Amino acid sequence: MDASLILSNILTPPILFFFLGMTAIFVKSDLEIPPPIPKLLSLYLLFAIGFKGGVELVKSGVTQEVLLTMLAAMLMACTVPVYTFFILRLKLDPYNAAAIAATYGSISAVTFITASSFLQQLNVNFDGYMVAALALMESPAIIVGLILVNLFTSDRNSDREFSWGEVLREAFLNGSVFLLVGSLLIGVLTGEHGWQVLSPFTQDMFYGILTFFLLDMGLVAAKRIKDLEKTGPFLISFAILIPILNASVGLLTARLINMPQGDALLFSVLCASASYIAVPAAMRLTVPEANPSLYISTALAVTFPFNIIVGIPLYLYGIHLLWS
Repeated sequence: MDASLILSNILTPPILFFFLGMTAIFVKSDLEIPPPIPKLLSLYLLFAIGFKGGVELVKSGVTQEVLLTMLAAMLMACTVPVYTFFILRLKLDPYNAAAIAATYGSISAVTFITASSFLQQLNVNFDGYMVAALALMESPAIIVGLILVNLFTSDRNSDREFSWGEVLREAFLNGSVFLLVGSLLIGVLTGEHGWQVLSPFTQDMFYGILTFFLLDMGLVAAKRIKDLEKTGPFLISFAILIPILNASVGLLTARLINMPQGDALLFSVLCASASYIAVPAAMRLTVPEANPSLYISTALAVTFPFNIIVGIPLYLYGIHLLWS
């Protein structure tokens, strides 16, 4: 692998500010970002990427290529939690295995956005409709994870409270999913005119806000590193190796349906990433038996940094090999 790919990814403002945030925790600086601000920044990023994706979807139209990509996204979102569950069952009980499997079956929007910025830095084209794939992959893993809990726990016939209505509500109407899908639809409805009106807000500010958000993510990830003591070497290894496996399956799928290279990278990043917002919130509500420190710390303190620092250029290298 060409080390310059990793270096070009690291030497960008968003990644360097991510390191700055981690460093602040390691050296015990009092740097902190007030809690409401990161929430606002994450909502902005979801709004901007969703809106742009809707506009691009109008430009491309619903073609066979788009439909195949959406189908592949849904297939991966439903498949990844199943095989990761059985890997995790080698060491964990069904509750924790299902919660972590759902976390890795879903996606990280910020990892996707970071990969998009990486492609822009390299002047590699990609289609905006990949945001629709992002939206489709957010929720199915929650449902699959809960099905696995019901199938593989001994108390599934007991009086344990379980509401599918609440599960579906959490899967499809939690704030991040709702805003992303809503912004996508508004982008579709307003098209190019809407993009021109909002471009100073959705385009010119985007890179700076992403950089500031990753500063906060560095602070949060470094704080979560302490939780890794509870996970043990098995889960730490899992949090690095499973993204590579998922990305490899994603790349083979992308090659099979002949995705362009830029789209293939974004698709592989979606397959490799893990949710640290939507799925943990759902799992806390519906699978209280699972330990949140396991599925949050592995996703946020290991997989997220691995993907944005090493994973993205590694997957691009794999694309260069497969597409050459």
